[in-house]
Order: sequence, then C-alpha cells, then structure tokens
Amino acid sequence: MSRVLLLLVSLTCLVWMQGLETRAKVRFSATALSDEDLASREALPTPGTAARAGVASPTRSPWIVANGWRFARKPGAKYRYDVPAGKATLAAAEAFAYGADAVLKVDPADAVGVGTLLRFLEQLPPADLPPVADVAVIDDGSAITGEVMNLLARRNLLYAVVTAPSPRFRLNIAIGSREYPAAEAADPSAFALKIRRQLTDEQRALRVYGSEVVIARLTGDGNRARLHLINYGGREIEGLRIRLRHAYPVAAAYLPGASDTLQDYVVADGATEFSLPRFGVYAMIDLNAAR
Repeated sequence: MSRVLLLLVSLTCLVWMQGLETRAKVRFSATALSDEDLASREALPTPGTAARAGVASPTRSPWIVANGWRFARKPGAKYRYDVPAGKATLAAAEAFAYGADAVLKVDPADAVGVGTLLRFLEQLPPADLPPVADVAVIDDGSAITGEVMNLLARRNLLYAVVTAPSPRFRLNIAIGSREYPAAEAADPSAFALKIRRQLTDEQRALRVYGSEVVIARLTGDGNRARLHLINYGGREIEGLRIRLRHAYPVAAAYLPGASDTLQDYVVADGATEFSLPRFGVYAMIDLNAAR
C-alpha cells in the first residue's frame, strides 16, 4: 500500500493508507511522506470522549480526550494522529483550531467527511491573532503539570505556557510552589476548580454554557477576536451560549454545512454574549470591536 500525504491548511496534513486514486475524493495535491518522517512525529491519542474505568454514574462529567494542551505546551513539535473510523473530522478540526503541524492517518471510510471539512477550512478568512490567556502556567516539564494544563483546557480556563513567572498575569501557577503544592495538583480536577475560584468568573475572558464537551480556543488582539469551538461529544450540540469579556459589536459565524447564525446577541457592560442554535464538530466565530 502506498502512503500519500495531502497538504492542507494551517500546516495540517493527511495521510491515506491506500493508493493515489483516493486523492480525487478530496481534491488536494499529494506529496509522498516517508516512513521516517511519520515515525519521527509525536503520536497523539484519538480525540473524543472515553469511558472511565470504575465510573458508572450517569451524573459524572464526561471524560474528554483532547490534545490542545499538548499543542500549547509544545507548539513547535510535529504530531501524528492514527484515528479509527469516525474520528478523522474531529482530529482535523482540533489540529486546525490550534494551528498544529499534524499528520492524520485515517480510515478510508472518513474520506468524504474529512474532505468536506477541509474544503470548508480552506475557505475561511485568514487571521493571525495571538492566543488569549487569563493565567500563566509555569512549565517544569513534569507529567503532573501537563495534567493540570489538560484539566484547565477542558474547563475552558485560558492559560499561557511560560518558563518563568510573567508580570502579564495576576496568577502564575507553578506546581510545587507554596501556593500550588504538588499534593493539591495530584487531584487536577479540584486544582482546576481552585484556579477558577482564584481567577473568578467575572475576570475570565471566555465562558461556555450549555455543554461539558465543547472546548474553546480564543485568539485576539483587543480589536479583533477569533473563537474556535470544538465538539468532542460525537453528537450535535444545541443551544450553546458563549460569553466574552470584551465588547464586540460585529460578529460572523462559520459552521461547516450549516447556515445558522448567532442568536440572542447582546453587547453590554463591556461583554458580549450569544448563542449557537446548533453545530456539529466545529464552529468558528470572528468578532470585531469596531463597527
């Protein structure tokens, strides 16, 4: 079987595990990818939700498998996905939202779905905006700090990864410090709640209501913002509500295969709120502070 790499937007790549004839299904140019290049990339877990061993309660929050924190921790690294059928579209959306250099090795059954998404992504207006963060996480390279990043991301608590305390942030989280002892971080879920309380919801740049399986990535420069929404739940989301701590009178929504617009759009008291009636795997909203 020949391996074909399809070069896509935002440094995202796609690998088909069959012949060149499949290229026509997605209509992208193809380039050979060596086994050595593929093996040199960091393997990523399949994104989505996963059952937790020993946890059967239906009231528990879903366990999300997401890779955004890995991309934030090592933005210059090269990654690879080897995803089962039904997961390629989610993996492609995740890699695009974080601007990751990633290769996807997908099941041929996903060719049409992922091809449709990628054509949609190619048509989005360009934007080069810095990530928005409310707190800083000082990365010591440890697994426990990585898990804290993971949980913060899953709670939509926006952070920047730094190597030393930054004066830009009121909260600089250093695992093992007096304020953030490693013993507390051993329970990342409770630790994330502690950070949320210290930050306060009023000071958060972004809040997501109506779903526990949507992870957001926000970039912006004060005048413009771009919000990526990734649905890890595997089912269409209805009635998602977003609140941004900034006034954006102008907004445009981009949803693959959907024409729904933002609803109940309110700009007041220096904040912006709106709802998405429904969306599938991915949605993007561009916002502008000037009319």
